[in-house]
Amino acid sequence: MAPPAAQRVVIENCAIATVDAGDTEYASGHLVLTGNRIESVGAGKAPEGLENVARRIDASGHLATPGLVNTHHHFYQWLTRGLATDHNLFDWLVALYPTWARIDERMTYAAAQGSLAMMARGGVTTAMDHHYVFPRGCGDLSGSIIRAAAETGVRFTLARGSMDRGEKDGGLPPDFAVETLEGALAATEETVREHHDASFDAMTQVAVAPCSPFSVSTELMREGAELARRLGVRLHTHGSETVEEEKFCHELFGMGPTDYFESTGWLGEDVWMAHCVHMTDSDIAAFARTRTGVAHCPSSNARLAAGIARVPDLLKAGVPVGLGVDGTASNESGELHTELRNALLINRLGAHREAALNARQALRLGTYGGAQVLGRAEQIGSLEPGKLADVVLWRMDTLAHASIADPVTALVFGAAAPVTASFVNGRQIVEHGRLVAVDEDAIARSTREEAQRLARIAAQG
Repeated sequence: MAPPAAQRVVIENCAIATVDAGDTEYASGHLVLTGNRIESVGAGKAPEGLENVARRIDASGHLATPGLVNTHHHFYQWLTRGLATDHNLFDWLVALYPTWARIDERMTYAAAQGSLAMMARGGVTTAMDHHYVFPRGCGDLSGSIIRAAAETGVRFTLARGSMDRGEKDGGLPPDFAVETLEGALAATEETVREHHDASFDAMTQVAVAPCSPFSVSTELMREGAELARRLGVRLHTHGSETVEEEKFCHELFGMGPTDYFESTGWLGEDVWMAHCVHMTDSDIAAFARTRTGVAHCPSSNARLAAGIARVPDLLKAGVPVGLGVDGTASNESGELHTELRNALLINRLGAHREAALNARQALRLGTYGGAQVLGRAEQIGSLEPGKLADVVLWRMDTLAHASIADPVTALVFGAAAPVTASFVNGRQIVEHGRLVAVDEDAIARSTREEAQRLARIAAQG
């Protein structure tokens, strides 16, 4: 027998920002989702005579966009929000590492649930987590994070992080929270082999992600890059976040961060870096030449007083740039849709002023740019036939936005817009601002309990 035909979801009467190569938009258009793919997108009503229509959505008053793509995060930090609020990056890390070094599997799972829920209800359809803290005897942290993502229903990349430079070797993390070089490489390879899916419609992928130059040995950086390329997965780390990091790299390695990364094999089209705030013209040229991507985290950079990344210059040079929430110990809101606005406003405080970014560029950073950075631009990031059905419907006819004529301007410049519906792989995960598959109130309770338990354990030393 032939397999049953895929069911269709028809969405009509909404404004559409496709974020395709031509920035095609429709003042009133339609989307047809068939199974987990976008079948059609265009002006006016959907074609007549469609079969196997399981649902029709009258999306009057809404803007449809590609789902938002988060390119940098640390889920475990959900349990330490609101601490060390007046610190720069290095002081903040010193203050919080002793607490983070006490996390276990139950805490990590609850924190991942909280982080994912907050993003998903705000329009994120593809999330990532850079998890690099693996205390001894902590349990299956990677598995717990991946399980939370699957339960929430989002597409997910786990950047399996690592640290092998503890305090005794001049690093910042406590010694009992770092791995050995051999242990980190073996555990990372095991995670890739167990969880990475290279297929077109993959829901879970894994990247190799040593934490940062000041918590990782040169050997782990170099061998991590070799491991990633042998396994055919992407590479991720922190780079050029603060002036202190620049000084650290010159003192320890005799060169700046970008030159150091290049010397260890960490520039390339399969690499993306978080932050990249303090970049020289030659650094930007190196990223452009190698097609190395950037995860721009404007709220976290402001929270930690790191500075303003040169996003307009990166984009002009052809560097792929996406947006990141970053960990919620340095961006307590935990939301990506607010980063559209923050990216635009903060970059206008830089050298390019009002010409730095516009609304459509900001939306592209949060959608197609993120897909580029994660190596998934062929599958997600724009609303085009054949791409995966990751779609968000933003309600734009309420008090917050109704008097703004241009819906994209309303979305980026205005208040955070409510999400009426969010689809991932053709499956609805948000309805009228609430998560469909998981209980937000139960997650709130568990994250509060686990945050309190972590605080008690950390206080006991």
